[in-house]
Amino acid sequence: MPYDVIVRNGLWFDGTGAPPRTRNLGIRGDVVASVSDQPLDETGCPDVVDAEGKWVLPGFIDVHTHYDAEVLLDPGLRESVRHGVTTVLLGNCSLSAVYATNEDAADLFSRVEAVPREFVLGALNDKKTWTTAAEYVDALDALPLGPNVSSLIGHSDLRTSVLGLGRATDDTTRPTPTELNAMTAKLAEALDAGLLGMSGMDSAIDKLDGDRYRSRGLPSTFATWRERRALIAVLRKRRRMLQSAPDVARPWTALLFFLSSSRMFGRRDGVRMSLLVSADSKAAPGAVGVFGRGTRLLNRVLGASVRFQHLPVPFELYSDGIDLPVFEEFGAGTAALHLRDQLERNELLADVEYRREFRREFDRKKLGPTLWHRDFHDAVIVECPDQTLVGKSFGAIAEMRGLHPLDAFLDVLVENGERNVRWTTTVANHRQRQLDKLAVEPTVHMGFSDAGAHLRNMAFYNYALRLLKRVLVADRAGRPFMTLEHAVHRLTGEVADWFGLDAGRLREGDAANFVVVDPAGLDDVDGYHEAPVSFYGGLSRMVNRNDAAVVATAVNGQIVYRSGEFQEGYGRTAKSGRFLRAAGAARPTVAAAPA
Repeated sequence: MPYDVIVRNGLWFDGTGAPPRTRNLGIRGDVVASVSDQPLDETGCPDVVDAEGKWVLPGFIDVHTHYDAEVLLDPGLRESVRHGVTTVLLGNCSLSAVYATNEDAADLFSRVEAVPREFVLGALNDKKTWTTAAEYVDALDALPLGPNVSSLIGHSDLRTSVLGLGRATDDTTRPTPTELNAMTAKLAEALDAGLLGMSGMDSAIDKLDGDRYRSRGLPSTFATWRERRALIAVLRKRRRMLQSAPDVARPWTALLFFLSSSRMFGRRDGVRMSLLVSADSKAAPGAVGVFGRGTRLLNRVLGASVRFQHLPVPFELYSDGIDLPVFEEFGAGTAALHLRDQLERNELLADVEYRREFRREFDRKKLGPTLWHRDFHDAVIVECPDQTLVGKSFGAIAEMRGLHPLDAFLDVLVENGERNVRWTTTVANHRQRQLDKLAVEPTVHMGFSDAGAHLRNMAFYNYALRLLKRVLVADRAGRPFMTLEHAVHRLTGEVADWFGLDAGRLREGDAANFVVVDPAGLDDVDGYHEAPVSFYGGLSRMVNRNDAAVVATAVNGQIVYRSGEFQEGYGRTAKSGRFLRAAGAARPTVAAAPA
């Protein structure tokens, strides 16, 4: 039988961590049919990829995305696929769109993930056909998916569907035994439908959108550990995993996740956990030194299975005015973000009493754990109507004007129109040596791109390519910190195993999800780019553009992206991806989407 695709003479990595070898790959249908050191018969093969001098890798797996709304509007998920991602995971941070009503789901998702609410609600109103988890899986699987998609079920979604959004975000409300049983039953139903596990959120920084309960915390943050333990018991019984985030304001609560994961106390099985987030934070520079050692010790002593997600690139953020989630750490910041009208927000930022309270909170927060370093000398203006301020830090402006840095920051916003001032800062992963250490730390795994969210704040769609570039550059400079095959394994097979995905390997018999990378094209993967998003009303979002790096991306045997172009009908009539159910579930055959 002829092959449908042949990838010729590439340096092949199988995703297991084994050393790479020059091989020829033959694809039939959606499966790798042959991996050979000999030339394959190209007779009758309609598509031959010349990969000489290139790397042939399993498609990257992005385990932390917020594509839950975007996948309904643009199932191709182009910004990930163009960078070699062939599998994405939805439903993170307690947020999913399985059970909650459309309005509740939009209120849960939009402000937290900085995606326009009108389009999230519109997508659900237009596209939602499901009422159960099984119907949700079928609905996503019926889309003309570009990459493979899998999902967690969000705790906030579960809680809202049972209690209602108002009661779910009321600190005086505790679910009755009947309501808790309803939550556990819905979780079990979602797991039986093939969702990989549950996601939660313990950090109270994220706030609701909409008009009904605006600026309340996410429902998951109101749950007691009695409620969480009942849900985790369902995960343990079915050997599924939990993704969550400890409370930054109470870092000791991370211990509760280790105890809940543990195989102690007569438990036969532990619960795999993926927590946010392992980073070299400017706000807590000493934490990176104990993160790995502490996690290894607790896992060993308690018999736990906990890892922390890690973004293997500098954590650079951008903001239009005060529209940045880190300001939700302050009550005063939340008060400003509560206002959607720019004139009202400007008036508040100019108010003397408001500023006095903001300064008190700002200075007090410096004494405890924070997400942001609060250093306005490390916050540089990149766009501003007053061109004389572009390139200056707010700290430098404060010194010029003889002001407190926070007052200088607020003055610049008020003078120029709050959303007209764009600025940037790096909050973590700024020290190369520590970043290299984290890349090889066994208690972290690669993730936390937040792809599909924070559209004006950050863009890490290509973090996998950027890690490979770092590995290559370090090796050429004579200071290697990990091998290429180890890096590939961390980006593919390792995360697939932890999350229970049938993905991440590229051997005979495996699904033909792969990316062909030109190492010479990795030079230009760190630049800043924006592009308009038609399905979000033309909003200009941050993206990555390094089309010289990825020669081709294939999903289930189909070359969907090649030389900077997507296949005809991609994400509209041509279907390549499928919904990946939890490992062990049958893989349905991909059929072409109807024209």
